[in-house]
Amino acid sequence: MGAYDDLMAFTATTQALGQVAGRLGWDQETVMPRGAAPQRAEEMAAMETVLHARRTDPRVGEWLAAIDDAGLDEVGRAQMRHIRKSYARTMKVPAGLAAEIARVTSRAQGQWAQARADEDVAAFLPVLEEVVALKRQEGQALSAGGDVYDAMIDDYEPEMTAAQLARMFDAMRPRLVALREAVLAARAPKPLEGHFPARVQMQMTRKLAKAFGYDFHHGRVDKAVHPFSSGSGLDVRITTRTSELDPFNCFYSTIHEVGHAAYEQGIDRDYLLTPLGQGVSMGVHESQSRIYENQLGRSRAFTGWLFGQMTEAFGDFGIAGPEAFYATVNRVHDGYIRTEADEVQYNLHIMLRFDLERALMGGDLAVADLEAAWNDRFAADFGYAVDKPSNGILQDVHWSVGLFGYFPTYALGNVYAGCLHEALRGAVPGLDAQLSGGDTSAATAWLRDRLQRHGGLRAPAETIAHASGMAPSPEPLLAYLEEKFGALYRL
Repeated sequence: MGAYDDLMAFTATTQALGQVAGRLGWDQETVMPRGAAPQRAEEMAAMETVLHARRTDPRVGEWLAAIDDAGLDEVGRAQMRHIRKSYARTMKVPAGLAAEIARVTSRAQGQWAQARADEDVAAFLPVLEEVVALKRQEGQALSAGGDVYDAMIDDYEPEMTAAQLARMFDAMRPRLVALREAVLAARAPKPLEGHFPARVQMQMTRKLAKAFGYDFHHGRVDKAVHPFSSGSGLDVRITTRTSELDPFNCFYSTIHEVGHAAYEQGIDRDYLLTPLGQGVSMGVHESQSRIYENQLGRSRAFTGWLFGQMTEAFGDFGIAGPEAFYATVNRVHDGYIRTEADEVQYNLHIMLRFDLERALMGGDLAVADLEAAWNDRFAADFGYAVDKPSNGILQDVHWSVGLFGYFPTYALGNVYAGCLHEALRGAVPGLDAQLSGGDTSAATAWLRDRLQRHGGLRAPAETIAHASGMAPSPEPLLAYLEEKFGALYRL
């Protein structure tokens, strides 16, 4: 075997061990006994120590030095691009620091969940202080004197910077705020009311997941505090949550996570357990979950089908017909929770978090002042006060597990989804007729062919440009939102 084959075989084992570590995380958030948290923290730290040792193994450097990328095909060169970058990154982070981050964030996740349940910010802040300090150390090691937050963003969206994101968000904010104000000044549709048994909701989730092409032979649906998708290749799992007063939370969380899972399940099997065998970035990943959830799942055509399914499952639930149901599904309303936010306001939630964590990582905001900063910014952006911590600073799991730099990829994913949706509509002119029957196959097949099957073959912006035929731009998203909600609210 040559150096390339040796490196790829070694990488496959490292990738497999990474999947095992991911399964430990899935278990922790779904079925792990609460009392197991201290041991799980040690298990996660042990796995990270093993993974870090493999990623910094001197043989990796020797193999990389021996490989001439010019002699490889497109796939081989892409594999080398990912491995070289990962190796360079990992070599900058001390093994002890990597293990300590894994240990502390595992503990912090459990403390966040308890603090959220108890509405007790003070119980969470000490461990968050530890996480922030460790992540700053990691950022400093990675940035080598550069912008610490840029180094963090690069983990989730390669080739993206905080300055680029800030320019994009600054361009989007005025139009989003203007649309929000116009919509909220109009007459709001009727909210959904009634009792929707959790057992029936979970039955519906399976039907919805199948409708969007989720492969249950290689996946499963469970419940968690915070819905997520986990795994890649042949084992891709999703979670959802239920509220007996709000089935939309369950249904659209499920569709959202199916979008993530479909990306991982759709990647070319030749890339299994290689760097190309997973989504190329979190922004591109989010483009799949958001286009599934919003442009497809909240469309007039699909909600017409969903109305019939809900009527069959729950009986008369007080909505007069498909058109009224479409308006209810897309109702713009006040609310605290990012994951439950409507399409008009969602990105404003992300901009809030982006600015706060950028200040936090830059040392301009102390952890002790984070709750007050959050509450002040929320009141300024949304016009009302946060009523309790679980609706404010404690609502998201991300900071507890050290995912700084992750939040902005949610808004970036919406931008990417806007580009993809515009191209999809041009490529599948009969799309609405299919969606009205609950058939998403033409849309999901187009996304699988144009984007999902390629995995990490191309850089994020190039992935979107290849799939949509246009460079990433917020204009298609903004035009879609203004047209949809302008018509819905008769603006």
